[in-house]
Amino acid sequence: MRVAVTGGAGFIGYHLVTGLLARGDEVSVIDDFSTGLRSRLARVGNRIALTEGSILDAASLDEAVAGCEVIFHEAAIASVARSLVAPRQTNEVNVSGTIEVMLAAARHGVRRVVFAGSSAVYGIPEELPCRESQRPAPVSPYGVSKLAAEHYLHAIGVARGVETVSLRYFNVFGPGQDPASDYAAVIPRFTAAVLDGRRPVINGAGEISRDYIHVDDVVAANLLASRASSPSGLTCNIASGSRRSLVELLQAICSAAGREVEPIIGPPRPGDILHSAADVSVAREALGYRAAIPFAEGITKTVAWYQQQAAPQGW
Repeated sequence: MRVAVTGGAGFIGYHLVTGLLARGDEVSVIDDFSTGLRSRLARVGNRIALTEGSILDAASLDEAVAGCEVIFHEAAIASVARSLVAPRQTNEVNVSGTIEVMLAAARHGVRRVVFAGSSAVYGIPEELPCRESQRPAPVSPYGVSKLAAEHYLHAIGVARGVETVSLRYFNVFGPGQDPASDYAAVIPRFTAAVLDGRRPVINGAGEISRDYIHVDDVVAANLLASRASSPSGLTCNIASGSRRSLVELLQAICSAAGREVEPIIGPPRPGDILHSAADVSVAREALGYRAAIPFAEGITKTVAWYQQQAAPQGW
């Protein structure tokens, strides 16, 4: 099967490209490298067709998706913090970009678009775990943009005859996240600090908790969602179904690294919520999805990967 991955040089995108190649798919990638890393795609060499361009550019999209049966739409400005600084740009990429992807899918007769949704659409949950039936109430421009994009995905899909699935990712982690980014996720930041012998900063209270999901489980969910037998028009959570506090997270990283550090408690970050956890029963019933990698195992593998890296260029 020929497939396209938008944002294929990103953290999740690259892992997805690798998983698709392992499945035997013919893979096309479009990325403008605004946040993605060229070094990731260099590792798959001539096994992919690469279009260097923006998802806002129709001609670049046409080149990337022509002849594809499925598009995995991963490209986004995927940062709550950055969305607060640049809400207009976040909206343009995440919302207008998704519209362009869907129009390109319709032009080229793509069967299905699998969209990288986000738990940020829930905002401050009225109850936990978060269920797809709850009313979305995002509290950041990023969350708003992902919710709007999800609605456009399904609406254009119905109007133009393209199957759609939105996978609402919770906190994805694994090898390859860049801890040097100004908007780095918490696990690479904590891991880099512990390995460097620095005290990591916990923003807000240590009891802040998240539902962490290993990137390999996210890749598996995408592969399931791309099957012709999987339902169209679906929106579902992709997570582990359990949550851990930042203190527990740091303890797990320290244990995996064989080191002990005391965190610095910093101020809360704008747009952050206190707790997040998912009900994954919809994904389980509709897709056959189950998280296969236990939290401790995933952290151990992730820390080991960072220990093997000699320089940021390897990320």
